[in-house]
Amino acid sequence: MRFIRRWAMGLLVPVWLVSNGVHAAPPVPIPSDAASVQRGAETVTSLCMNCHSLKYIRYRNLLTLGVDRDTLDLWKGDKHLNSPLFSLMPADMARASFGKEPPDLSLITAAREGGGQYVYRLLTGFYTTEDNTTDNHEFPGIAMPDVLGYSFQGSDADRRQIERTAADVAAFLEWAAEPNAGFRIKLGGFVIVYLVILTTLLFLWKRRIWKGVDHGIGPTIGGS
Repeated sequence: MRFIRRWAMGLLVPVWLVSNGVHAAPPVPIPSDAASVQRGAETVTSLCMNCHSLKYIRYRNLLTLGVDRDTLDLWKGDKHLNSPLFSLMPADMARASFGKEPPDLSLITAAREGGGQYVYRLLTGFYTTEDNTTDNHEFPGIAMPDVLGYSFQGSDADRRQIERTAADVAAFLEWAAEPNAGFRIKLGGFVIVYLVILTTLLFLWKRRIWKGVDHGIGPTIGGS
């Protein structure tokens, strides 16, 4: 279902953008390997959580990503292992700084069209305007600063590194929106194998029971 949703959004979002006069950048593959998701987790916990929360994710959930306990202890500080990933900025300070509280990121890829593509486009969509202010192609008028520095002048290597970081963040936030997806996919594989074996056994059993029908002697049960 998740694959179908991504495939459909990959088709529909560019069509919507073009029909509304917006230039649609080609989709960028969002990685799903463990290393990318772990790097994204590090960026989110060390940078994004200065303003944003992930209230539906707890620090212990990060252990399932392969983050070792010592690294996790550095990320969480004195917080309990079962504590949600709350923002370091108090809500009243956030409202005073940005005009509203920054959105929770737990389900951001599920709530926005494009999922991880949206996050990637947002983080790499910052640019410097003619009056030397910063704006964003994906979210014009955004209050969020260019935390990765994409709008600043830099080398192509710097831009590519920022783009890789943005893709890693998108990968982690896709995981955060559905942290048990891997387990469900693995479980689904076992269920399919079980159903195939069960169907095969039932088919063979049916043939054994009814093998005498073709000879006009009725069903054969228990080898009789």
